[in-house]
Amino acid sequence: MLTLGDRNIQIIAEVKTHSPFGWTSLKGWDELFKIADKVGEIISIHTDPRWHGSFDLLKKAKSLTDKPILAKGIHESDASIKRAIEAGADYVLVVGRMPKLSEDVLLKCMVEPCTLDELRSIPSNMKAVWNSRDLVTGGLKSETFDQVREIFPGWLCQASNIKTIADVNENTDAVLVGTHLEEFARSIILPSPLFF
Repeated sequence: MLTLGDRNIQIIAEVKTHSPFGWTSLKGWDELFKIADKVGEIISIHTDPRWHGSFDLLKKAKSLTDKPILAKGIHESDASIKRAIEAGADYVLVVGRMPKLSEDVLLKCMVEPCTLDELRSIPSNMKAVWNSRDLVTGGLKSETFDQVREIFPGWLCQASNIKTIADVNENTDAVLVGTHLEEFARSIILPSPLFF
């Protein structure tokens, strides 16, 4: 957990080996998992094959740690949310839509809106994730995190383009770090030859 100002910020550490936007990690899944397990309070595992994820990797991760697991993917159907939970996910990322599920399942969802209008439609008792990356183009969105925070008063996670602790907005409740996980870990933990 990070503390910035008077806010405690959860770290969601993502095991990310590939991106559909052309990025590939120099480390393998197992190496990245060890870093994520060391740094994160929640570990994010991709289920989407475009990020080289799978539900089998979700099951593998659940067998390797006692920490909560976030199933990271678009999860375009409510059936895929249920499948992720059955595979061991404690939380499920849902992009661009509000699931139509029972309240107990909805509270396990982290909803990532694509637009500010979608953000306004998320109930304040749910968890929201603001990704600074446009998932269609791979480029950056024009909205700032502070603009997003003004709209959504509930639990809000900052995602994408977080390289070090200096990139964390003090008004966030959590950060989701993937591409730059190793660099981020070094910014919050003294490097150790046993760790990296």
